Amino acid sequence: MSTLAPIQSTSTIESTSNIEEYLSIFVGGQTFGIPVLKVQDVLSYQRVASIPLSPPQIRGSINLRGRIVTVIDMRILLELDPFTDEQKPMNIVVEHGSEAYSLLVDEVGEVIELNVNDCEPNPATIDPKWRELSNGLFRLDKELMMVLDIALIANWSEEA
Repeated sequence: MSTLAPIQSTSTIESTSNIEEYLSIFVGGQTFGIPVLKVQDVLSYQRVASIPLSPPQIRGSINLRGRIVTVIDMRILLELDPFTDEQKPMNIVVEHGSEAYSLLVDEVGEVIELNVNDCEPNPATIDPKWRELSNGLFRLDKELMMVLDIALIANWSEEA
């Protein structure tokens, strides 16, 4: 896992109202961020019940304390190689509207604080699928972190 230190701001005074916390996650070697306020739970690998006739990115569902949660395979959604049988992905449970979704990811990083003013728009050179699921990106110490838009992911899964 790499270090996720944000690039230092040139401003010596930052307004705390512009600071937002993000949970860093990793999918296919890329760093993504999810606003912490959208995260309900972080779970180790869970047995997933399949849902007949669902699209490939909908892995199935899990039972989380009596609540049925739709599981979205982020590798398939982002058009990456699928998880192997040996891999045990992590579950990031997020909520959109009244529905809960579990995002299957390779690894969970740490919570980092970033100034929202430092978020840059998605470059035109990234994959269109990634661009449509992201709200922009942050330049971290040695990498870029794309911010996932939970509403777009949830809406996309419902349409699929």
